[in-house]
Amino acid sequence: MKPNSTAKERSLNPTAHSELKTIPKAKASGELDERILRALQAANDKKALDLVVLDLREIATFTDYFVIASGNNERQVQAISDEVFEKLKKSGTAAARVEGYKSAEWILLDYGDFVVHVFLDKARKFYELERLWRESKRITLPPEFGGESTSSLRDEY
Repeated sequence: MKPNSTAKERSLNPTAHSELKTIPKAKASGELDERILRALQAANDKKALDLVVLDLREIATFTDYFVIASGNNERQVQAISDEVFEKLKKSGTAAARVEGYKSAEWILLDYGDFVVHVFLDKARKFYELERLWRESKRITLPPEFGGESTSSLRDEY
């Protein structure tokens, strides 16, 4: 393609453009993006309940993952979302949008390729996102986030 070609011509013939950047392939299903791990750690630091990550890459186009957490009361739900927001912002990832903060029943932090949902416990039971998105893959989390435990007490039952 000519060096002085227009943007429209380059967009119609993208393979001829010499400055093409390759898009990294999606991570393996067992590997979580570092930003998601930061969000999980931030939620865990504020004693979030029942942390879950759903892999939506095969069934949705608007995002790749849902990170779901719960709190016992409105203050805790806001504290969890504040911590996630601040930790990710400090690491260079700003939320595209935050919804539901004032009511603190269900706070949504949208980061584009993943969405963090922080629920009041009773609202989480009512909306049941895990059931609604049951076709997604549930990611096994490390034990520090409430994932598979290696405790011998669990094996005794």
